[in-house]
Amino acid sequence: MNAGQSPPDSDRPGVDEPLRVAVFLSGSGRTLANLIRHRDESGLPIDFRLVIGSRSGLKGLQIAESAGITTRVVRKSDHPDPQEYCRAMFDPCRDTGAELVVMAGFLKHVLIPTDFENRVINIHPSLLPAFGGQGMYGHRVHQAAIDRGVRISGCTVHFVDNQYDNGPILWQRSCPVRPGDDADALADRVFQQECQALPEAIRMVHQDWRHSGEPTGGRDTMRQ
Repeated sequence: MNAGQSPPDSDRPGVDEPLRVAVFLSGSGRTLANLIRHRDESGLPIDFRLVIGSRSGLKGLQIAESAGITTRVVRKSDHPDPQEYCRAMFDPCRDTGAELVVMAGFLKHVLIPTDFENRVINIHPSLLPAFGGQGMYGHRVHQAAIDRGVRISGCTVHFVDNQYDNGPILWQRSCPVRPGDDADALADRVFQQECQALPEAIRMVHQDWRHSGEPTGGRDTMRQ
């Protein structure tokens, strides 16, 4: 596996410094709240520089503001040109010195600029490549898994490229699909795995970028 592209040597902080992170979100902010909790309770090496919401009034923005994190709203409808939208999303990340972008329930498609290739991660509520792609998010994913009759589901942390749910897989965690599950029950079980998988993946990136300075490769990426 690949833990991404570390920042240039001239910009690389010391080995004990946290990752400078921007978060993109579109909803309730549960994933952001989980990362804040892991930072505060478990020493997750993360420094929140910015949270960008896809519209105003999101609970996720309120969570960020309550935690003292700078927030911004960027509406895709205000930037109809894909390149313009890309700049509107990533210029603030550059301005705040963010080195990693975490998509935490972000439902908009945005182009990844060259300087952020392998520096944007997303968490998806299935074991990719199964049940991914355009339109596959939230309960749609879990209902599709149940309808297909799978026995194991889970979540995937992956690097983001310019296709939906297509970038290299960084980390996965699995859980059973139990007889009688509906989409709500499966979503709850998968989210429990998400709450562990994303902090684990961020620690992996921190380890690689701060200590080795290069992707490590070759690790087992599945946990149950």
